[in-house]
Amino acid sequence: MAVTYMTRQQREVLRCIESCADGAGAAELAELLHQQGSRVGLTTVYRQLERLEQQGLVHKVVTDEGARYRYCRSAHDGRDCFLLKCERCGRLEHADCSHLGELYAHLMEEHHFRINPRRTLFYGLCESCARENGT
Repeated sequence: MAVTYMTRQQREVLRCIESCADGAGAAELAELLHQQGSRVGLTTVYRQLERLEQQGLVHKVVTDEGARYRYCRSAHDGRDCFLLKCERCGRLEHADCSHLGELYAHLMEEHHFRINPRRTLFYGLCESCARENGT
């Protein structure tokens, strides 16, 4: 979906989430916005996050602790991207990699299943945790 117009509140929420390297929950974002002097309420934050997700500007990741949102660097380039989640430390990494296109094509052609790269999440070990684990 092309982004043509953004409200002031939507821009504030997007800038705030962009500054959160590891992403954030809606309540965290509302608190950060309040600390920055914004008068955006929690309900508005949820509504704006939903719109930003629909526009492809943020990823929504549902965890055991609740939903977390992360800014998508690839949104403006139109590239497919996905998230990597470390099963040990919980860190989320954003990745844009054209090599997955081959896998997506295979799944579509051979298994008649279309992957939504915007909602794809791979689990494993981050580099740091793998090193500590000796792998």
